[in-house]
Amino acid sequence: MGKHSIAHVEIPASDPKEAAKFYTDLFGWETGSAQTAAGEYWMFRPDAQPGGGFNPVGESGMWPVKPGDVLVYVSTDDIDATLAKAVSLGGKLVTTKTEIPGIGWWGMFSDPTGNKIGVITGTGQFA
Repeated sequence: MGKHSIAHVEIPASDPKEAAKFYTDLFGWETGSAQTAAGEYWMFRPDAQPGGGFNPVGESGMWPVKPGDVLVYVSTDDIDATLAKAVSLGGKLVTTKTEIPGIGWWGMFSDPTGNKIGVITGTGQFA
């Protein structure tokens, strides 16, 4: 199933633009925004991988996000197989394989404790 490195991290933010500024000022991370189907999405890229983004706090995104809901994405070359294996080991499917236009694919499961973990594959940083 290939390498399974941490590929992306999402940090909840009440104001993603301000969070980007905070982490740029604090750590010197490169930040920027992109338009997505869910709206403007602010991302960060530290000197070394993984990079990530700032998930808006609230109900407006693809799922409810509250402070403390840090989300880790693990890279995989077969999202369907990884999600199926997570379920076979006692996890629960949260989001089936879903396209991120121009970037790749992602899905999400919760582990037996209830922690949400994303899986991702694609081009660029997620290849």
